[in-house]
Amino acid sequence: MSNDTHTVEKIGGTSMSRSRELLQPLLLNGGGEPYGRVFVVSAYGGITDLLLEHKKTHDPGVYAHFANAQNDHGWSDALNGVAQAMCEAHRQVLDAPGDIHEADDFVRERIEGARSCLIDLQRLCSYGHFRLRQHMGIIRELLSGLGESHSAHATTLLLRRAGVNARFVDLSGWRDDREVTLDERIEQAFRDVDLSRELPIVTGYAQCSEHLMSSYDRGYSEATFSRVAAHTGAAEAIIHKEFHLSSADPKLVGLKNVKKLGHTNYDVADQLSNMGMEAIHPSAAKTLRQAGIPLRVTNAFDPSDPGTLIDDAPAERPQVEILTALDVFAFEVFEQDMVGVKGYDATILQALTRHKVSIVAKTSNANSITHYVDTSPKLVKRVESDLVEEYPTASVTTRGLTVVAAIGRDLKGLNALGQGLAALEKAGITPIAVQQGPRNVDIQFVTRREDGETAVRALHEALIERAAAETTKPKRDSSAKGKEPLAA
Repeated sequence: MSNDTHTVEKIGGTSMSRSRELLQPLLLNGGGEPYGRVFVVSAYGGITDLLLEHKKTHDPGVYAHFANAQNDHGWSDALNGVAQAMCEAHRQVLDAPGDIHEADDFVRERIEGARSCLIDLQRLCSYGHFRLRQHMGIIRELLSGLGESHSAHATTLLLRRAGVNARFVDLSGWRDDREVTLDERIEQAFRDVDLSRELPIVTGYAQCSEHLMSSYDRGYSEATFSRVAAHTGAAEAIIHKEFHLSSADPKLVGLKNVKKLGHTNYDVADQLSNMGMEAIHPSAAKTLRQAGIPLRVTNAFDPSDPGTLIDDAPAERPQVEILTALDVFAFEVFEQDMVGVKGYDATILQALTRHKVSIVAKTSNANSITHYVDTSPKLVKRVESDLVEEYPTASVTTRGLTVVAAIGRDLKGLNALGQGLAALEKAGITPIAVQQGPRNVDIQFVTRREDGETAVRALHEALIERAAAETTKPKRDSSAKGKEPLAA
């Protein structure tokens, strides 16, 4: 590589589906020099859902069909559906018949290669010495890598047609029998890249000995993105989204009332991740933070705006920067004999971890422990079943609630907790629980689900809109009080 001032930039799946519209202002039409940049891309919107399972509804994709296969037809038919969806996706962004034909061939080669692999594995596991479950992690990685390879290849074709010297950088390890680490994979891929004359389009999935999905699951593209930035010594890492990182959801509080963050730090990014509103995966943020690389989150369709910079700089003044909400389940274990007995908390955490349940917050007292968890009702029931078996005399209850978080780099001295409670009372909302940690970066208000949106509006008005209005008021000069004006 011949450029030490480059940027590494990521485009998410939803934005990728609008890549023609996105790349025109970003690269091709006044978007600046296309070189000295690296783009890491996700699969087109919806493709990974079809390959694995739907992220929100959990409807089965190819992976889920294969894992539960009673015959070949379910997963094979699902794979045919993926091929059709991929071809429809690249036809939305490619115009030239030659490019479309090349993209169709690429899809066919990858899909049929994956199909052959799954058939061979199924046949192998029909013998008693081999167990399919031992290979499912690898199959999950193989399938998910198809989506990023497809979008990166099609984007390369699109840019080349527009006159940009784009280079398809496939980190997916397709037909590569080498066992390499992620850093080795990146090193080999970028060894002869000249960023002064080439624009690398990199797959968000990277095959490596660390097995990214075992640590990041579907956040693997951000892991790849951050490691590419760190390994290549990027001056800045950039994530292009379809919206600005703002003080709240404009659909809830009104477009005229939201503020673009503009500047925040990695502490705030971590709190947002905990609330399911990821600016970046927390482990990926850690990679950038340790490498001393600032992260910029921009609106891909507003390229003239610098977006929001995320680094380690402290806040210029204490303030609430963002309000966000997440629907959760309050998972409470009450046991009268818990007082002074160790082990309850550890057992509960083991059950939650075993079922891969994400913990948003936790409270406890003498005889009860409550975890606020972001998961499906099915997994909650499984954890509940485990704990009832472990503690037959305990009372285990589950309730659907909403956690509303007020987040900022520095909340010290604001009395944001008191103001927030007053705002909720004025809105007719009695919070079920409230907590603020000593680090003073977030306050969590737990409400009924039906009160969540109203709580966001009330808290945003009190803690952000009203505070912004106060800071813009002209200050009176107290030293001039009672004095006559000076004569000319």
